[in-house]
Amino acid sequence: MKRRDFVKNATLTVLGASLIGPLEALAENKVTHLESDDVSPRAALADDFQLHFLAVGDWGRNGEYDQAEVAKQMGQWATTHPNDFVISVGDNFYPKGIISEMDPQIHYSFENIYTAHSLQCDWYAILGNHDYLTDPDAQIRYSKVSRRWNMPARYYTKEVALGKDKGKALLIMIDTDPMLHDNLKDQVAVQMEWINKTLREASADVKWKIVVGHHPYYTVGPRINNYDTLTARKMLAKVFEEHKVDIYLSGHDHSLQHLKPEGFTHQFISGAGSELTPVTTGIAYSRFQASEHGFMYFSVNANKLNVKAINQVGKVIYETELTK
Repeated sequence: MKRRDFVKNATLTVLGASLIGPLEALAENKVTHLESDDVSPRAALADDFQLHFLAVGDWGRNGEYDQAEVAKQMGQWATTHPNDFVISVGDNFYPKGIISEMDPQIHYSFENIYTAHSLQCDWYAILGNHDYLTDPDAQIRYSKVSRRWNMPARYYTKEVALGKDKGKALLIMIDTDPMLHDNLKDQVAVQMEWINKTLREASADVKWKIVVGHHPYYTVGPRINNYDTLTARKMLAKVFEEHKVDIYLSGHDHSLQHLKPEGFTHQFISGAGSELTPVTTGIAYSRFQASEHGFMYFSVNANKLNVKAINQVGKVIYETELTK
């Protein structure tokens, strides 16, 4: 199957939202299935994988703290390697999110920074804790303004076919910040029911289950044992193990990490889009950690999932491959 075929077969499932009218659909409590646009990667860049995406987080600082340098390398990488979309793992706009879908910060930190032609693809974003400090739903509304920004709801799913009769990858985009607040227990309960239901009812042809959230449930950054990490672990670890989630992709700690705690799930942290935080070496569950600016690159087929960590000068500083 040509690459164009599998991209056109990608579907987006939104909890109570539509890219055409997310707020109206939320009011009607509908579930919408949408086809993703063909991003038309060049055939000359084809490899053994049917799905490719970049992942970056904690980036929105007006180009400062090496954000512009990371953006440049993302553009160069996506020019010379197949890429279908970008995932943003939250904290999209510092210091306090945005106040509306017309906030100038969107241009200072996003539109005028990720300018490479190769990055004019779909961006699938989730919310981080800084995005909650003003109006988080402004980023949902921005999906109606920007051609490439996609946040149809605070949590949603995306399925991508991995070739004809070769199964799918299921991406579950979640909203972790409410999990940290006791006054939002009812809201969190609704989301946790949705997460469990989505994983439990995943079709038999789903080969890879990838959950994307802002807060890590393990880390070797400065939040190893803080409230955020321990709470995320309490909320998510059992769910991931029960439903055999392959990958948990997060940010929040501003570094690049590959962690394999006890159990089934591998965790990747790609929160090095701008400002950095330190990492601790020598922790048993860490397979890789680097306090370097950069991003991650995922390549997926029915049997293999390859992950590369790439720094701000374009060097691959880590690579691993998971197999089925």
